[in-house]
Order: sequence, then C-alpha cells, then structure tokens
Amino acid sequence: MIYHLLYPLSDTISYFNVFRYITFRTIYATITALVICFFLGPWLIRKLQALQVGQSIRNDGPDSHFSKEGTPTMGGVLIIFSVVVSTLLWSRLTVDYIWLVLLITVGYGLIGFYDDYKKLLNRSSKGVSGRVRLAAEIFLALIVGIVLYLKSDFSSAVTIPFFKTMLPDLGWGYIIFSTFIIVGAANAVNLTDGLDGLAIGPATICFATYLLFAYFAGNIKISGYLQVPYVAGSGELAVFCGAMVGAGIGFLWYNAYPAQIFMGDVGSLSLGGALGTLAVLTKQEMLLAIVGGIFVVETVSVIFQVGWFKVSNGRRIFRMAPIHHHFELKGWPEPKVIVRFWIITIILALVAVSTLKLR
Repeated sequence: MIYHLLYPLSDTISYFNVFRYITFRTIYATITALVICFFLGPWLIRKLQALQVGQSIRNDGPDSHFSKEGTPTMGGVLIIFSVVVSTLLWSRLTVDYIWLVLLITVGYGLIGFYDDYKKLLNRSSKGVSGRVRLAAEIFLALIVGIVLYLKSDFSSAVTIPFFKTMLPDLGWGYIIFSTFIIVGAANAVNLTDGLDGLAIGPATICFATYLLFAYFAGNIKISGYLQVPYVAGSGELAVFCGAMVGAGIGFLWYNAYPAQIFMGDVGSLSLGGALGTLAVLTKQEMLLAIVGGIFVVETVSVIFQVGWFKVSNGRRIFRMAPIHHHFELKGWPEPKVIVRFWIITIILALVAVSTLKLR
C-alpha cells in the first residue's frame, strides 16, 4: 500500500525512489510487525485473561505442564494480524504470490481459530475432528496448487537439493505435490508447538531462511548466478517473510519460557501453512525438509510412535511423542530442550543455504 502511494511520487521527489527496493521494504515490514506485537501483546494477554481463554493441557502430558493450565492461548491472532498489516503496508500488491500466501496464512489461521474455539467450549485438548480439519486444509492448499499450475509462467518442475540439472516435471501432479507440502508443513509445526517458544523460534529461523530464497528466486541475476529457478515476482515474498520474522520475534517476547501466552492452533497452523506455501512459491520445496528439519523429526516421531504402538501390542519407541516430550521425560529441563532445538534449526538453516552452491 505504501509502495503504491509513495513510489509513483519518486518522479518529483527523488527520496521516494527508495520504496522500489525490496530490501528496504522488507526491513520496514519486519520492524512494523515487531512494533505491532510489542504494543498489542500486553493488551491481548489481558483481554484473553478477561475472557478466560485459557490453554487446556492433555491429560497424558508431562506433569510439569499442568501448571500451565489456563495460560492465555490463541495468541496466533497477534502474529497473523501483525503479518497481514505489515505485508499489506509494505509489499507490492499487484504480485499474485502475495495474495496466495496471505490466503493460506489467514485461511489456516481461521481453521486453527475454530479448532481452538471448540477446545475452549469442550474444556479439553480436543477440538475439531481431525478429518474435518484436514479436509479444510487440503481444500485451501488445492486452490493454491491449481492457481499455480494454471499460471503460464510458473514451472511444475521440482528442484532437488545438491543436483543442478535434476528438475523432474510433475505436470498436473504438482497440484498434489504442492498440497502435500503445504498441509504437511502446517501439521508439522502444529505438532511441534508443545513447549514455551519451541515452535515460534524455529519457525522464525525458517522464515528468515526463506526470505533469502525468495529474494534470490525473484532476482534474475542472482538466480542465474546461483542456478536456481527464477520466479518472476517472488522477490516480493521477502517482504512477507520479513513481516513473519518481525512478528515471530515480537511474539517470542511474550511466549518465551515461562510463557505469558500460547499461539494455539490459530498460530501454529497459519505459520506452518505459510512456510509450506513459501517453499512452493520459491521453488525450494524439497529444501523445506532440511530448513524445517526439527518439524520433520517431530512429525516422524509421532508417526513411528503410533505405528509401533499398534503393531507391537502397546510398546513404545519414545517415552512420549512428539519427541520434545521424550527429552522432557528423560530429565532435560524445558528451557534446555527449547534452546537446543533452536540451535539445531540454525545449523540446518545454514546447511540449507549452503546447498545453493553445493551442487
């Protein structure tokens, strides 16, 4: 919005020419989202407390978590609001990729909001039926996949890390592939959101990484030099990523151990969905498995635990799944689990960026 209002004036006022630069607008989108979170965070916490919007703790969870019962939840509303406002203010709104990522962010946020609302009504950790929620997630992801497939300038080929020329073209199958990426990422982040700051920390690091990927993919010279797919207009997604980084840092201020507020499903589903969408739009779909390795491990730990429990007559691989609870039950203090997962995510992000040259 600011770009469309002020950049046209650059012909008469040269100062406004600065708004043409994605880097400039990305920085201020980050700052804007951060400031919004800082200023609205305390008000939202008080409001949620007054409305008695408190977290319900699963009965089979670690004993240390029962003290968190009643902590305000649905704080993801703050993240979504900050990101949407910042993105609309600082991005070039004629780029359709911006609207696609906002569709998933807000759409998945609404799904998560309804899920959180049902949990509050039921006064339990169980909300909307898993099948209903999954169907809604798939529907929105399919919209993105179909729109991209129908775009004449968007490739249905998949980039394989570490390989220069291996670009398998999935054709219409890319719709299914992109849907899997978006839905899978959303639920992976949702599973990870179990400790104070555990999900928002790695998610913020992932968005910072995809900020680079978006900028590289949208710059024809840089993409040519790095030999990564050029996606015209995707550079504007760096503005969205910057807003996510700012909102993530701002939310972490209140979500850090001991948390004053939880993001809830409204936050985790929207963050994960947005991350998966970015991976698709920047043509770095497979790298998400590296960048978001923590989310992958958390998801796989649940799949293995449930599968082994069923085939082995009640035996378990981990003391508890997702795997962060396993480390808690082994005696690791909660802050140690959280910070170590952050450190691992930083290492994985560096590895992911390095793959742009290791091919």
